[in-house]
Amino acid sequence: MKKGLLTLLSSFCFVLCFAQVGEAAKQVYSSPRLKEAIETHKVVAILPFKANLSYKKLPKNYDAEANANQEKDVALQMQNGMYTYLLRKGSKFTVSFQDIDRTNALLKQAGVYDNLDVLTQDSICKILKVDAVIKSTYSFERTSSDGGAIVKGLLFGSGAANTGSGFLLMQIYNGADGELLWRFSKEMNENVMGNANQIMDRMMRKVARNFPYDK
Repeated sequence: MKKGLLTLLSSFCFVLCFAQVGEAAKQVYSSPRLKEAIETHKVVAILPFKANLSYKKLPKNYDAEANANQEKDVALQMQNGMYTYLLRKGSKFTVSFQDIDRTNALLKQAGVYDNLDVLTQDSICKILKVDAVIKSTYSFERTSSDGGAIVKGLLFGSGAANTGSGFLLMQIYNGADGELLWRFSKEMNENVMGNANQIMDRMMRKVARNFPYDK
């Protein structure tokens, strides 16, 4: 009985420690020219996200094509989630953000929507006619099944119901010369009940404390 209780308590402590470590990892970089450059910015575009979805252990029914399609869906949802968040908080910022439908349409018209990695950031700004771009990558590694996460949640509380670990990399590039002005990276444990919009909302609340366009 004592041994079983000790094992349960050890597992509980491990889950809590894992959650704290995942949430604590954050890094921010600011260029020495950041303040000078953003004073000239009026319109900023949010580029389509690059989403990477992987598994710690591939499931038996894994479908590479379906996973690639899911990555595209998540990328769009994350881009939309960031734009929605910034619109809601619009009065707090020194710039306006280009409508993502316009952003994506202009990139498709230029034939570069699926090939942004081969272009310089100042070239992309010229296509979009904006003063800067926000380029982001979201990576998610599934480490637990939904069923396993639900069991953990029931045993240890909702904070333990994590299905994997997420990582956001967000960068702002200057339109005039393509210089990297600001870089933010953050790890976050993801809950079984979360979706892309909820994840983005949580991420942006973390970003907001360091966001350079905040008044």
